[in-house]
Amino acid sequence: MSKVLITDYVHPKLITQLEVLGYDPIYKQGFDPDEIADVIAELTGVIINSKIKMTAAVIEKATHLKFIGRLGSGLEIIDLDAAMQAGIAVINTPEGNCNAVGEHAVGMLLTLSNNLLQADREVRDLIWRREAHRGVEISGKRVGIIGFGHTGQAFARRLRGFDPAIVYYDPYVINIEEDVSHFHSVDLSAIWDCDIISFHVPLTSETQHMLDKTFVSNCSQRPIVINTSRGQVIDTKELIVGLESGQISGACLDVFENEKPEKYTTEDNSLYKSLFSKPNVVVSPHIAGWTDQSLERISDVLLDKIAAIR
Repeated sequence: MSKVLITDYVHPKLITQLEVLGYDPIYKQGFDPDEIADVIAELTGVIINSKIKMTAAVIEKATHLKFIGRLGSGLEIIDLDAAMQAGIAVINTPEGNCNAVGEHAVGMLLTLSNNLLQADREVRDLIWRREAHRGVEISGKRVGIIGFGHTGQAFARRLRGFDPAIVYYDPYVINIEEDVSHFHSVDLSAIWDCDIISFHVPLTSETQHMLDKTFVSNCSQRPIVINTSRGQVIDTKELIVGLESGQISGACLDVFENEKPEKYTTEDNSLYKSLFSKPNVVVSPHIAGWTDQSLERISDVLLDKIAAIR
């Protein structure tokens, strides 16, 4: 029977339905990334999250591998050229958690715009300051979405009820659903004029440090910046400079350049201490796509795509 290694926590239906498809699922949560090269030759498929890197060296040993399934959307952990040359299908599941990401981004924006974190802490301490926590409405604001794929469109859907003006920048977008097709595509320079800027892009050589010193200096409206895509899309140092100068009025961050605090360098500790101490920054630990519903939906999408390549 064809073996499929699952290296992270998944919805139980993924395991049972793989069996229905004729596979032998090997479920190993917390699989040691260093061991993938040792077992890859005996596998027909592998289903991974962000910890496992499918490098060219690993793929070279994958003599029977038919597919690599990604629990989520990011493909920077897979050598796509090596997989293509080896005839291995690469499957990701951005459709599975895009709704969760969209909701999370809106939630972070509302939290920041209404000073909810500070207000919550003060009320618990019996401090009652209403005027100090007067909020800012999204209605009437100009929102720029960078990347208008599944998550960018999901964010736009959830935000439109607040009645902002929404534009997007995405030179590579292929499929725009009808219900969001009325939003306008603009050049990147028009995004710099927005009050809120949200990143929904993959990590590529083009998007790495997309928010840099030049990007920050070009922002004309002191925007709130949201990032639920990949941490390396934002140059953390330049974001902090923008926050401290007032060029950026706030940030909502679910992803970071270094997401392993136990491996912080001295420089990292200083950098993130500065970032996390700012009251106009809302952060979460890369959980934007992490809901009960997305866990199941990712499995559904993955199963459909695996079935299609048999």
